[in-house]
Amino acid sequence: MVRGWHGWFGTFNGVVLITVIVLPLAALAVWALAHRRRAAGTTSAWRTSLADVGIVYGTAPWVWMIMLPGDQAGVVPGRVTVVPLRDLLTIFSDGGPLTATVQVVGNLLVFAALGFFAPLRFPALASLPRVLALAAGCSVLVETAQYVLRLDRVSSVDDVLLNAAGAGLAALASRHWWRDTPDTPTERPPQPATAPGR
Repeated sequence: MVRGWHGWFGTFNGVVLITVIVLPLAALAVWALAHRRRAAGTTSAWRTSLADVGIVYGTAPWVWMIMLPGDQAGVVPGRVTVVPLRDLLTIFSDGGPLTATVQVVGNLLVFAALGFFAPLRFPALASLPRVLALAAGCSVLVETAQYVLRLDRVSSVDDVLLNAAGAGLAALASRHWWRDTPDTPTERPPQPATAPGR
C-alpha cells in the first residue's frame, strides 16, 4: 500500500501507480490537441498529438524513477563506471538472471518512447543515427545529473549504451510510419523546364 507523499512520489511503486492513474488524462490530452490542430487545419493532427503526448508520457516516468535518490544520497560521493560492458557483466554474474533481465529491460525502456515517437513528431529526426545520438545525449545528461546531485547511484557508460539501444530499437519499430510522414519529402520536387540552348 502506497502511503504519504514519499510513498507516491519517492518510490518506484508510487511512480508506477501515478503513471497508470494519469493514462486517461494522457489520452484526453491527445484528443484535445488533435481536435485543436484539426480545427486549425493542421495535417496529420492525430499523429502529431499522439507523438507529443507519447514522448512525455512514455519518458517522464522512467527518468523520474532513475532520478530517485538511494538510501545514502548526499552522503556517499558519486560513482562513475566508464569501462563499457563492465556493469553488465557484473549484473549477470552477481545478480542472477531475474535481476539482470529487469535491469537490462528497464534501461532499454527509458528512452524507448522518445525513440518511437520523436521521428514521427520531428521529421529532422527521421533517421536511426540521429535517434541514437539524441537518446545517448539525453542519457549522458541523466547520468551526469545523478553524479552531480549525489543520488547514491552509479553513473555508467553501460546505462548510456542501453538507453540509446532501446531508443534505436523503438525507432526501428516505428520506422514504417515515420518513413511515410507527410512532412517528410519522399522525392525531389520537379525542376522548372529550361529553354533549349540555355
